[in-house]
This record gives sequence, C-alpha cells and structure tokens, in this order.
Amino acid sequence: MNEFREITSEPPNSEETIYGPALPQMKAVMDELADRVARIGSQLKAELGMDPIEHCVMRIKSDESMREKCRRRGLPETADSALNRIHDAIGLRIVAAFVSDVYRIRDCIAAFGDCEVIDEKDYIRHAKPNGYRSLHLILRYQGAWYVEIQLRTISMDTWAALEHHMRYKKNISGNAQLIEAELKRCADELASTDLSMQTIRDMILDS
Repeated sequence: MNEFREITSEPPNSEETIYGPALPQMKAVMDELADRVARIGSQLKAELGMDPIEHCVMRIKSDESMREKCRRRGLPETADSALNRIHDAIGLRIVAAFVSDVYRIRDCIAAFGDCEVIDEKDYIRHAKPNGYRSLHLILRYQGAWYVEIQLRTISMDTWAALEHHMRYKKNISGNAQLIEAELKRCADELASTDLSMQTIRDMILDS
C-alpha cells in the first residue's frame, strides 16, 4: 500500500469537542482499523502478486461538521447523537486499483470477527444519478463504535474529488445543467475504463 494519511481537525483538548472523553478511544479505533486494512493489503498482495490498495485516508469528522449534521437532522448536539445516532464520526476511505479489488477488500473487512456490517450502499453497481460511484459500508466495531468505510477505485476517487472541488469552489448555477451533464459523461467514461483495465488485469493474471 502506498500511503496512509490521517485527516482530523479536532482541537487538542477532547473535552472541547462534541465527542468529549470518547475522542482518544475513537482515534484508537481508527488506528486499529487502519492497521487491519494494511494487513488486508499484505494478504491480498501474497495472493495477487501486487498490493491492491493504493492508499487509505482516515479521519474523525470535525466538531463543526458533526454539530452541523446534528442540527440538520434535528438531533441534540451531544456525544450520544454523534456516536450512536449518526454513524460516520469515524471514517476510512480505501482506494483500490481495480473494481474487483474493491469487493475483495469489502469481503475481508466483513470477515472481521469483531465487526458487523450494519448497512451497505453499492454505488458502483448502482451509480448515483450524477455519476458518483463508490461502495459504502457502516460497521459496528466491537459492539460499540460506528465506522463508515468508503471503497472505490482510483478513477472513482479522482472523479469524486474533482466533482466536489468544482461544485463547491464557485457559484456555478448559470452553467449547472451543462456541467452536471459533462460530469456524468466523464463518470460513465471512467467507469468504462475501469472495466477495460479490469479485463486487462484478469488476462494478465490468467496468462
């Protein structure tokens, strides 16, 4: 695996956040799952001859973002809301080389004995109307912690990052319809390329 990057903007004093004293435990859970993802990469490398995980980004949702989400959902801004009623306080995004690797990694994660997949949304097989593709899992870890995991290919990740950047960088209302159509076209073309690259990789492995 090429790299892990941790993204968290929490202030150093955990008592100042919506998570309160749970913040150090959340970081420990995030680190433990990141270590497990690294081991999955090593395991699959032994089977496939290459590490299928390009990188993994991990983060704890910032205090400001979590409070805003509580307000949007009509929930009190408390640790109980953040940790038990909203399920993405801890997040990992795993970027894989090929579509089949996304599902291999998903199966490895689902096999963790102390994790339960409580929700799964497959936006790869069933893309969002705007072209967004990714596989989303919500895990319940050790019966106590909710974790969101997003799995996608390199091209899916690149598209999602660019789509987010262009959509929120400036007011694009005047050209919104055209831009959305072009983004959808690009997403479909990248999905087709993903399938072609998958076919080539499979041919190489079978040769």
